[in-house]
Amino acid sequence: MIGIFTQIGWFVAVGCAAATTHWLVAIACVVSWQLPPLAANVVGWLAAFLVSFSGHYRLTFRQQRKSLATACGRFFLVSAAGFLINEFCYAWLLHVTDIPYDLLLAAILVAIALLTFILSRVWAFRSKAS
Repeated sequence: MIGIFTQIGWFVAVGCAAATTHWLVAIACVVSWQLPPLAANVVGWLAAFLVSFSGHYRLTFRQQRKSLATACGRFFLVSAAGFLINEFCYAWLLHVTDIPYDLLLAAILVAIALLTFILSRVWAFRSKAS
């Protein structure tokens, strides 16, 4: 039982680092390069993927370690699926609400985290069948 709490702790720490990276890069792209928020979101996700995969592979799911290539491919699929949900929700909510783009992005990043943890734990980093 202690193992799952440690894993969740690492997931939160790595996830916070990745979400912060995603958010800061996306906001910087809007402010510095005047990219539209949806385009900036793509750039932020790509930067965050590197932080997220590295941290989860080395820390969160180290005891479940798949080969680097297999884990990276699977986690990319998990991350991409989460990002597609993120982008769809972000686009829709930008259109139908008056919530500022930066706050809206932060809320969506938090909402996707649980799905990412579950899929990463049971599939992306799992080294053997349960």
